[in-house]
Amino acid sequence: MTTPAPDDSGTILPFDATLPSPLEAVPDLRAAARWILAAFGAVGAALIGGGPLVAVGRVHGVADAFGVGIALFVALTGVSIAIWRVSRVLEPPITTPATLATPALRGLREMIDRSPADFFGTAATSVDDLLSHRAVAVNIHRAMLSESDPSRREVWRRHLKRARVNIARAAPLERWLLAMAHVYQIQAALRAARYWCLMGVALVAAGTAGFLIVTGNG
Repeated sequence: MTTPAPDDSGTILPFDATLPSPLEAVPDLRAAARWILAAFGAVGAALIGGGPLVAVGRVHGVADAFGVGIALFVALTGVSIAIWRVSRVLEPPITTPATLATPALRGLREMIDRSPADFFGTAATSVDDLLSHRAVAVNIHRAMLSESDPSRREVWRRHLKRARVNIARAAPLERWLLAMAHVYQIQAALRAARYWCLMGVALVAAGTAGFLIVTGNG
């Protein structure tokens, strides 16, 4: 294994030039979502196009017509739920440092915080530590502006200079972390969509079975 090379600020990146960016996984994840959408779209088209044709001549009375309608509604509801949930994978998520504090990214934060040295090296001891540099610089800048004593203001100015160095050192890692968070959100959406697809398959199967029972009796 090669040691990742430092960038211009001296920060050790968690990956080197030979490894792909986390964002390169996004097209593959969305391609999988499109395949799922195409599959459920074909099922929906088959139900809408074939269901009424099968029912012609086999439905007698209001009760049978109502039963056929309910069965088709249940099946198409399953298709609609699957398409709705999978289509959310194709929506580009907005990823900011504040996004990392949301429950959806708790798993990513916990994974990084269990071994921060593997991800951040000596730049930070946790995700919060990495993201704290900008807040520290803002607080120092405010304190410097509110300080009337020239000597104390100079002390604050030196602290601000050091804080800006820390920001520059953490910037590549922040960009990498946001890229990871972006991919993690899409992956989590696709994982959740798969469970909804299973529910959709169950509804399609139940509706199709009900439709066949009603038309078979007719």
